Amino acid sequence: MSDQAALKKQVEELLPNWRSWYPSLFHAAEDLGVIRAQVCDPDSLNLSNRHASVQSQALQEFREKWGGHEKLNND
Repeated sequence: MSDQAALKKQVEELLPNWRSWYPSLFHAAEDLGVIRAQVCDPDSLNLSNRHASVQSQALQEFREKWGGHEKLNND
């Protein structure tokens, strides 16, 4: 069973006619307490921070393959 199907099942058990009250499954689940927001570090939302290690690894592989040890892209 997918996560969405499981979520829908939980919501329907709590409020069978949720569609008449809510515009989406997400809003129903949120109000019923099935899902909750989690506080996270704002920096973790920045894609450049999330993918910095991938970019660093790619640059290292490039340097090893092509012998470029000079600065690339001002890094």
